[in-house]
Amino acid sequence: MSRCCEITGKKPLVGNTVSHANNKNKRRFLPNLQKVSLYSVVLKKNIRITATTHGIRTVEHRGGLDAFLLSSAPSKLTPQLRKVRKQLVDKAGEAPKPAPKKRRSTTKKAAKKAA
Repeated sequence: MSRCCEITGKKPLVGNTVSHANNKNKRRFLPNLQKVSLYSVVLKKNIRITATTHGIRTVEHRGGLDAFLLSSAPSKLTPQLRKVRKQLVDKAGEAPKPAPKKRRSTTKKAAKKAA
């Protein structure tokens, strides 16, 4: 089992533990991984994934597992979640198109340069 979040892709980081005497020892910062079952309303079954607590909050923020999978690009998902997303698209119909990116309004400095 790799220590990687299936939703956010967070992996272990490497750093130093620094003592009071400023001695540095290598250590690993592991992500807070949880094995969690998320329910798919469309498929009517639980999907078991390994995710960080941040990833679980992201799924809930986006409106549940179905909405999260349909709104994310397949290239950003793990192979297991890609299969689930494909099943969702087949069963629920066409995946929604992502919203177009908003352009930034020009700032005062940019407006002065243009003029």
